[in-house]
Amino acid sequence: MSQSPAFVVGLTGGIASGKSTVARLFAALGVPVVDADEVAREVVEPGRPALAAIRERFGEGVLDAQGRLDRPGMRRRIFADASARADLESILHPRIRERMDRRLAEADAPYAIAMIPLLLETGQAQRFACVLVVDAPRDAQISRARSRDGSSQDTLEGILAAQMDRDTRLARADDVIHNDGDVEELRTQVQRLHERYLAKAARLRADHHQ
Repeated sequence: MSQSPAFVVGLTGGIASGKSTVARLFAALGVPVVDADEVAREVVEPGRPALAAIRERFGEGVLDAQGRLDRPGMRRRIFADASARADLESILHPRIRERMDRRLAEADAPYAIAMIPLLLETGQAQRFACVLVVDAPRDAQISRARSRDGSSQDTLEGILAAQMDRDTRLARADDVIHNDGDVEELRTQVQRLHERYLAKAARLRADHHQ
């Protein structure tokens, strides 16, 4: 009989901090990972109510030639306009959260991870047993993001400005993974946390059965 995890770790960090790499390392250890970005892409697929609501709010110009959401164009638009970003979030966030919660409830493992880039900015910390922040130097973030998707310096500066500043994010973290070395260093940090989370999840289950 499967048992949904009572212990869920909220994984977050700034743009291009290495969240996806860390998530893959946890997944390689058998930990279920639910990715908010992946779910966000699913909820705006053609035919979904969210895409219709976005088109109604922002116009046909948000769609590409195939009728899909023009994600790069939408990103540029919302990071230049706070009210547009708030409107988009009001459409997407409830749908994303509902789908993520459903998947986390279905996970069959001692604990699971919810990867949410704006976890702290959107006030979701209290939803999770602990918050794990992946931290990287700002210069490294910009360099990785530019090589990954070709974003301009201005676009990246806008994204960073919209995110929580590094010091505040670190102060809000329960655990931190420092991504300023190689993948083997990341793997060592992930393994250490994995063992700790397994122990915490076991204690939580034991408490519930008392």
